Amino acid sequence: MMRTRSLLFALLPAVPASAHVAAAGGEPGLTWGAERWVLVCLALSVAMYVVGAVRLYARARNGRARLLRQAGWFGAGWLALVLALASPLDAAGSVSFAAHMVQHELLMIVAAPLLVLGRPLGVWLWAWPAVARRSGGAVTRQPALQAAWRWLTRPLHAWVVHFAALWLWHAPYLFQAALTHPPLHALQHASFLFPALLFWWAVLDGVARGPAIAYLFTTMLHTGALGALFAVSGRIWYPAYGGGATQFGLSALEDQQLGGLIMWVPGGLAYLIVALALCARWLAAEKNGAGEAA
Repeated sequence: MMRTRSLLFALLPAVPASAHVAAAGGEPGLTWGAERWVLVCLALSVAMYVVGAVRLYARARNGRARLLRQAGWFGAGWLALVLALASPLDAAGSVSFAAHMVQHELLMIVAAPLLVLGRPLGVWLWAWPAVARRSGGAVTRQPALQAAWRWLTRPLHAWVVHFAALWLWHAPYLFQAALTHPPLHALQHASFLFPALLFWWAVLDGVARGPAIAYLFTTMLHTGALGALFAVSGRIWYPAYGGGATQFGLSALEDQQLGGLIMWVPGGLAYLIVALALCARWLAAEKNGAGEAA
């Protein structure tokens, strides 16, 4: 239950993930900042985490080191969200496909796993008065809600949702519509981050060793395939950009191909690195277990 609550809270800053959407061919203001409600949600999430972490740390007799590690993970994930949603990268993504891909990769393969490791909702609940904590716990224990959550967080379901979100939102009609409609762009970002959180929760906590490697490997393959389509294509997939990347010294096609390479190479490698890290951890655990048995 604690992991479920943690994952739910990790979504809080992502819901209002809007961008400084510029008209096709327009020049965005490449400065730090975001809409006020985005900044409020980001500030509120970190402030409540600090309050909750301080209270838990004061009460804990054991596990303080674990709390500090989780706080570090959450802080790193929160900073990745700030970089993706409130830095000049956000505005640049409205005129450059490559910048947009960097932003999406930050949400899906940097912020999402770090937030999952940070267990933020369990900490955030401790920022509320005791009465509110009990009421929130009663709500999450409702059978219908728990059944729906168990279905949604099954590893295969999480993998399918992650796959579908990535490919559907890169369909030309939807992607170009998101470029010029801020509410749709916010929905696009939430649709990337929410499935990514489900996926990383399943891989890091909710699935056995073999399936976890399989999910990481197949995700590496299909994200790499999508990136390769952009990288090797000789046609422009999203004319709505209108050649805005020329202000960065790139033609529209070069910008698209660079964005494809970003998704294909570093994006794909991220899943491979995590898979290798998990394998190393499991092998070390088995070796230690064998040594203790001997």
